[in-house]
Amino acid sequence: MHHHVLYDDGHHKCVAFSMPHDEESVPSNQFLIIDGNDAAVIDPGGDLTFTPLTINIIKHTRLNNIRYVIGSHQDPDIIASMPRWLIHVEQAKLLIPKIWERFLPHYNSAFTKGRLKESLAQRLITMPDGGGFYPLGKSGIVAIPAHFLHSVGNFQFYDPISKILFSGDMGASLVGDSGVAVSDFQEHIGKMEGFHRRYMPSKKATQMWAAAVRDLDVSMMVPQHGCRLEGEAMYQLFLDWISQLDCGIDLFSEQNYQFKQHLPVYEDS
Repeated sequence: MHHHVLYDDGHHKCVAFSMPHDEESVPSNQFLIIDGNDAAVIDPGGDLTFTPLTINIIKHTRLNNIRYVIGSHQDPDIIASMPRWLIHVEQAKLLIPKIWERFLPHYNSAFTKGRLKESLAQRLITMPDGGGFYPLGKSGIVAIPAHFLHSVGNFQFYDPISKILFSGDMGASLVGDSGVAVSDFQEHIGKMEGFHRRYMPSKKATQMWAAAVRDLDVSMMVPQHGCRLEGEAMYQLFLDWISQLDCGIDLFSEQNYQFKQHLPVYEDS
């Protein structure tokens, strides 16, 4: 696993982690925010990442400094490692969208009964649809609504100290990792376009999101997959591009729902 320091002022630190690319899983980035003796992990990933991620986290902070394990939405590459975090990092609170609260036990049936059920209830913090501010050290993390982008209950996370927007699937590319900053936006479009056309729901949703975050003071936008977008100019280029991209249901027609040719035909006996 690679790790990249995105910001460090001696008290506050943001670190990105990424697994080496392979052909059997979607490459993804995981994130650590540290403020003094408090830390939060954003989108820690699945079982594949738990061991290498914790080994690399302790290069920057102690595991018992972790206050939050945060999941932006329900996908396995986001939060499937939830049971291991709950068991092995006992002081951490799990912060997830309210809409996905009752789906979490599907990741581990042990959390539906007995002591573990009580433990889950005590350690779960659910984010309402409107988002919120979650204190961390002397600062905190802002949960920004990003519903339908691409999950029906989805959030992004903004760090007001580093001014980094951890944007989840928005801005994702399936090449590279967050240790690399995009240098040529027009060239990078080709690495983002296919993903956004299929995984984002509609131009209406992307335009509403872009308008909401347009004036946010962003030093870099770091997605959960692929390279980061660094600097105000690059950020604004992305917002302009995504606001004009036909995607999701914009591209669908009745032709996408043709299936009758696949129905078997049986001769009358």
